[in-house]
Amino acid sequence: MYYAMGYEEGDFKKPMIGVANGHSTITPCNSGLQKLADAAIAAIEEAGGNAQVFGTPTISDGMAMGTEGMKYSLVSREVISDCIETCVQGQWMDGVLVIGGCDKNMPGGLMGMLRANVPAIYVYGGTILPGSYKGKDLNIVSVFEAVGENAAGRMSDEDLLQIERRAIPGTGSCGGMYTANTMSSAFEALGISLPYSSTMANPHDEKMNSAKESAKVLIEAVKKDIKPRDIVTKKAIENAVAVIMATGGSTNAVLHFLAIAHTAGVEWTIDDFERVRVRTPVLCDLKPSGKYLAVDLHRAGGIPQVMKTLLAAGLLHGDCLTISGQTIAEVLKDVPDVPRADQDVIRAIDKPMYAQGHLAILKGNLSPEGCVAKITGLKNPVMTGPARVFDDEQSALAAILAGKIKAGDVMVLRYLGPKGGPGMPEMLAPTGALIGAGLGEAWA
Repeated sequence: MYYAMGYEEGDFKKPMIGVANGHSTITPCNSGLQKLADAAIAAIEEAGGNAQVFGTPTISDGMAMGTEGMKYSLVSREVISDCIETCVQGQWMDGVLVIGGCDKNMPGGLMGMLRANVPAIYVYGGTILPGSYKGKDLNIVSVFEAVGENAAGRMSDEDLLQIERRAIPGTGSCGGMYTANTMSSAFEALGISLPYSSTMANPHDEKMNSAKESAKVLIEAVKKDIKPRDIVTKKAIENAVAVIMATGGSTNAVLHFLAIAHTAGVEWTIDDFERVRVRTPVLCDLKPSGKYLAVDLHRAGGIPQVMKTLLAAGLLHGDCLTISGQTIAEVLKDVPDVPRADQDVIRAIDKPMYAQGHLAILKGNLSPEGCVAKITGLKNPVMTGPARVFDDEQSALAAILAGKIKAGDVMVLRYLGPKGGPGMPEMLAPTGALIGAGLGEAWA
């Protein structure tokens, strides 16, 4: 059967390297992945391996949001991991290079890599470039906020239309420190992706070059027999969570790293996030809670600069192994201990955005087992007011757009967790609409 695909006798002495290709035209996050897959395939063959390509599915949270389709988003994480484990194990592959772009592609990909536990590397598809309108940078949340502004009479229909058309200018994942860029940054911190790769823009040539280099590094990892479970240890997860805190990353990282740790056989609970949070400052001024996008972080020094700042302060484990065979400390040895003075995307350790991390684990009568709250920029930790309770996203959004939510109200959206949703649908539309309606500082 291999001969039927053009293999020659000498090919059977080469390592069989899977390429889990998440390319699709479902979403801009994944529509720019084929060129990365092609580059990786060529590099695998140049390095003496045989590339065996198979596909993985994706669901676009940005497109499915607010619809029944969002119930399939978290499920897609498990489907992706199943695809990778099935192909790698079923075909006895010697290694696997996983390429993904949208939110669940990253955790699903890593979980599949950990299950198969053959030498593996993750290639992130890259972030999107910012859109622009009237001299202002735009990203996916700009549209949600514009809907709220328009409904509140603070924005014209024409401006809303232009923002909608311009916010997503091409291929790549949502541009702020949302779930995709959060997870890609965390993977770089884990050492399962190459340095600087997590903040590159998909349209730029350096992203394709990084895919080629990733393939070459993977072939060497096969020779050295470096496996995902050698890399994803408890100390490595602490490093990843520290970077998530330092960059102001997504709350979804908590959900995903609990699953990743379980798959890796690492003891890790929701309380471990709080343990890392209290000792880790927020160093980066990134959207959605700050000013800048992932492309700005890349220009300012990227994740290696964030990691080196943390390492120099004793907040990172430098002895953790990476896919290249180097330790974290060795990878970062030439990166300055302090961020460059000509940028303000990454703060110095003594001048952080916030002294402690932004993803707090809270417990109480509403969540006896714990919940996650993003507390970045919170001016008042105590909130009281009349509860406005909704049983679904649609009715909550309708109330916001109709002007029925007032400053001082406390919105409660029930039945939207992993079980209740099911699938834990994101609530960017209601929260974006609140901000657009001028209620962002009113803790509604």
